[in-house]
Amino acid sequence: MNDVLWAPWRLTYIEKPAQSSGTGDIFVDLPAENDDRKNSILFRGTTAFVMLNAYPYTNGHLLIAPYRQVADIDLLDDAELLEINQLLAQGVRWLRTAYNPDGFNLGVNMGKAAGAGIPVHIHWHIVPRWNGDTNFMTAVGEVRVMPQSLEASYDRLRGVIDGIPR
Repeated sequence: MNDVLWAPWRLTYIEKPAQSSGTGDIFVDLPAENDDRKNSILFRGTTAFVMLNAYPYTNGHLLIAPYRQVADIDLLDDAELLEINQLLAQGVRWLRTAYNPDGFNLGVNMGKAAGAGIPVHIHWHIVPRWNGDTNFMTAVGEVRVMPQSLEASYDRLRGVIDGIPR
């Protein structure tokens, strides 16, 4: 058995120079760059935004975060809570239209002990799921197979977002 999985698109990430500026929080730094396509930001709201996960569990895996760096849900104000929940519902609609999944995982990991990869900035995940999407590669090989690039996912979802009134 060959133990090598080829992922040539990862070279850009590996060779990326260390950031000399910014907070180190992607949910603050990326929206500040104002290059939404490069940063996979699909939608900007008033208090929160939607972006593709750079390391998705499945194609179309979305992240929703407030612009304000807040670690805990109880620190969000009413406007942020309302818009984040509206964006969760809208994200599900966008994904249904773009990918027709059989279900969704919606979740938030609050705090490092809960598995938060960026514990200083609360964010939600929307993961589209399909019947049978957990195959031998995930179960045995502990890897995921993504049939679509992030750029193609971005374009597909942007087309849906641009075509569906909010």
